[in-house]
Amino acid sequence: MSRDTLFLIAPGFSDPKHPGQTFVCPHCNAIEGLLSSFPDLAARIDVERVLFPRPRARVIDTVGEENQSLPVLVLAANAPPDAAEWKGKRFVTKTGRILELLAERHGFPRLHD
Repeated sequence: MSRDTLFLIAPGFSDPKHPGQTFVCPHCNAIEGLLSSFPDLAARIDVERVLFPRPRARVIDTVGEENQSLPVLVLAANAPPDAAEWKGKRFVTKTGRILELLAERHGFPRLHD
């Protein structure tokens, strides 16, 4: 993996527990807004949007079954010490930390306090 990879739940999904409704993941949507606001910066990372239902095979293959909650930022190199690890791949799952790393590593604007 030569670039950071960001896994997000594809927006506009349905949930069998709530028939007739359409949803976005609130955590993924915060990141989606940043990506859409800065498409030139978003082009610096690989973004994979996966379907809502589990199992999420592509995510499992990358960071393990226990880490398929999204969003997940998989780091290509120079992972910070707080990154988790699975089979040699380093990743971050907390939305706030993902947004910080997008700013630090890829030049996205930071969130204002």
